[in-house]
Amino acid sequence: MTDIYLDNNATTKVDPAVVDVMIPYFLEQYGNPSSIHKFADGVARGLKQARQQVQALIGCEHDSEIIFTSCGTESNSTAILSAIKAQPNKKEIITTMVEHPAILSLCDYLEKEGYTIHRMPVDKAGRLNLESYKRLLSDQVAIVSVMWANNETGTIFPVAEMAEMANAAGVMFHTDAVQAVGKIPMMLQDTKIDMLSLSGHKLHAPKGIGVLYLRRGTRYRPLLRGGHQERGRRAGTENSASIVGLGKACELALEYIEYENTKVKAMRDRLEQGITEQIGHCFVTGDMYNRLPNTTDIAFEYIEGESILMLLNKYGIAASSGSACTSGSLEPSHVMRAMDIPYTAAHGTIRFSFSRYNSMAEVDKVLEVMPGIVATLRKLSPYWDGNGPVADPEKAFAPTYA
Repeated sequence: MTDIYLDNNATTKVDPAVVDVMIPYFLEQYGNPSSIHKFADGVARGLKQARQQVQALIGCEHDSEIIFTSCGTESNSTAILSAIKAQPNKKEIITTMVEHPAILSLCDYLEKEGYTIHRMPVDKAGRLNLESYKRLLSDQVAIVSVMWANNETGTIFPVAEMAEMANAAGVMFHTDAVQAVGKIPMMLQDTKIDMLSLSGHKLHAPKGIGVLYLRRGTRYRPLLRGGHQERGRRAGTENSASIVGLGKACELALEYIEYENTKVKAMRDRLEQGITEQIGHCFVTGDMYNRLPNTTDIAFEYIEGESILMLLNKYGIAASSGSACTSGSLEPSHVMRAMDIPYTAAHGTIRFSFSRYNSMAEVDKVLEVMPGIVATLRKLSPYWDGNGPVADPEKAFAPTYA
């Protein structure tokens, strides 16, 4: 069995070079960076270097704009909650229907607390309508939160342009850039983005470490209060080893940006082309022309994604599905629903996400097994008859979403 990992949007392998720089912070440089003795000095220097490495990757103006957190979810929550606490008279939030649950779940909660949440729709390619967005901007909006790139389809949103529009309207702008950082070039200092979230485990750093970028001059209220760590903006003793590891991962990501957008993209494109040429009744979801270089989300009609994943797993191939099994009922993801993907295809979406650790040989192996997997499942499907779908298969799916 060949182990092929194509689920890098879920998490990534920690780079061995990252592990190497972390080890001394467990065994030698173990001091608390907030202390004033010599055991703290080396740790404090390590954190300073990591801050600068993150700064270089995202292109912000100063390393003081980097706040270390525990993860992307904490960064997202901090950004939104800070904005509404700093502006108590503003009771509206703008986001999209395809955000990560880290954003949508918080917005659902805030809606119950009396906030008005504007969830922007997307078209069939997962794109936003900027004219509709402009109409939503007002002096009642506390913050706009729009992901830089979608975690399922890889579709990239025009966050720099949207931040300019928000800034002109006097509205804060936050972007969940967890999937985008390290995959596409960024220069935040040339934008009006006020806050940005990133997560270490999406770019070959450990789990449990993240960053909130906070543009200088942006009104801010801490989520965690206590000590003076992170310039008083995030209390709690710093996770020194993971912070240093994240810094190294950011340094490496900057070195590999061109590789991501050439070699990794070529692997993605080869897999995508091979599947769509060999297998009928399947198509790529999202914006084909404006997306992350490592991500493809392919909808296979008339079969369920979970079944595909189970058979792929038997071959040692890891991918992910846009569907989630809840209470015994398989429903398409909120992203597929928002894009109005047909019921017959939305149940069978598979996301393949690459990293620099993948190879063309692995792509060839997936292309070798995928046609047989799909053919096997369609033979078992009540919605497939011989070489094609049964009459009116959409009714057989009995969709439960609007």
